[in-house]
Amino acid sequence: MEDNTLNYGIHGTGDTVEDAVADFKASYEEMKELYAEIGKNFVEAKFDYQYDMASFLKFYNKYFSLAGLSRITKVNQGQLSHYVTGRKRPRAHTINKIRTSVRSFGSTLSKVEFA
Repeated sequence: MEDNTLNYGIHGTGDTVEDAVADFKASYEEMKELYAEIGKNFVEAKFDYQYDMASFLKFYNKYFSLAGLSRITKVNQGQLSHYVTGRKRPRAHTINKIRTSVRSFGSTLSKVEFA
């Protein structure tokens, strides 16, 4: 949250990205219902979700390996492994490098044609 325009606080947790987002949405709806019950003004909000590097790598490891991601991003596989385990956190430059590389790879994939 970049500003304090909401008059409530919510959070979501879970063992997976899907679980955490679902829990967050449920918390939002529960808070909305509570405010309606007590007659308090509820400020509607839209949310954007962002991955931290460890969550991104854990979530997408079912689609590509760290070795494959290393080839795509040119970030050392051992370094990526440290990010997954939380042993190390990537610097802003590395996050940007991974983001740019993954988006470029996705763009390339979106242009694939099959005969």
